[in-house]
Amino acid sequence: MPTATGPAAAGSTADTAPRVHLIGAGPGDPELLTLKAVRVLQQASVALVDDLVHDGCLRHLPASCRVVHVGKRGGCASTPQTFIERLMVAEAWRGERVVRLKGGDPLLFGRAGEEIAALRAAGIAVEVVPGITAGVAAAAASAVSLTHRDHARGVAFVTGHPAAGNGVDWAALARSGLTLVIYMGVATAAAIQQALLDGGLPARTPALLVQSASSPHERRLRTRLGALAASLAASGLASPCVMIIGAVTEAPMQTAMPMPTPMQAQAEAVVEAWPGSPSVLGTMPHPVSPAPAAKARVA
Repeated sequence: MPTATGPAAAGSTADTAPRVHLIGAGPGDPELLTLKAVRVLQQASVALVDDLVHDGCLRHLPASCRVVHVGKRGGCASTPQTFIERLMVAEAWRGERVVRLKGGDPLLFGRAGEEIAALRAAGIAVEVVPGITAGVAAAAASAVSLTHRDHARGVAFVTGHPAAGNGVDWAALARSGLTLVIYMGVATAAAIQQALLDGGLPARTPALLVQSASSPHERRLRTRLGALAASLAASGLASPCVMIIGAVTEAPMQTAMPMPTPMQAQAEAVVEAWPGSPSVLGTMPHPVSPAPAAKARVA
């Protein structure tokens, strides 16, 4: 690593040495920011912000913070990656408290690896503040567990971007039994569908597509692998959109609430019969009220 020679190097300490924070802004809802992300944002003097970051996240920045919008939306013109890296280096060496605010999680399809390498090569410390990735938010939108003891023992996060298409072994993924969470796959949906079918994944395999997860513009589509591309085209869903393919997308609709077992009933009887034990609900500081009836939601 090069010796630090910039203007911030003289008399620098662990607190004053040049440092950049890579922060995950989450999928859209600004309330999904972590507490640490909020704290770091409140201390920033320069913020480089991706296009997919919700404006609500920027409200945590000080009024004096200089905000630089650097694009990064699929299919649109973006700020060159090398420019972003050089700007972070320059601002950090000037002594600025630099944050790089990225949509989702910076370590998952966020080009964080390139930025970390560039910063370290320039002698700048890096701290990563993770965020909720769009794939997890998309699953949460429909209460889908990406792993399930009866349906999937693991999950694979994959890019469907055409530039990386020749590096994905779709046949191996089709045989894996994993839940597939595919990012940036709208433009290549037909090719992904065919590759998975050719790899042996049944056409009846359920799929869930979520556009702009956790944002006011969220839309959802349920379909089958065999109709994936056609359903997507007919729906009008567009990027940013996550595809979740696997049996877990139907598990919430197939699983009923279990009836109390004899052991559960016996445990409840023991609690009630314990000497001097009052009513459980009656001793709670905030008694539990029955949940209101759920209302159907049209995606």
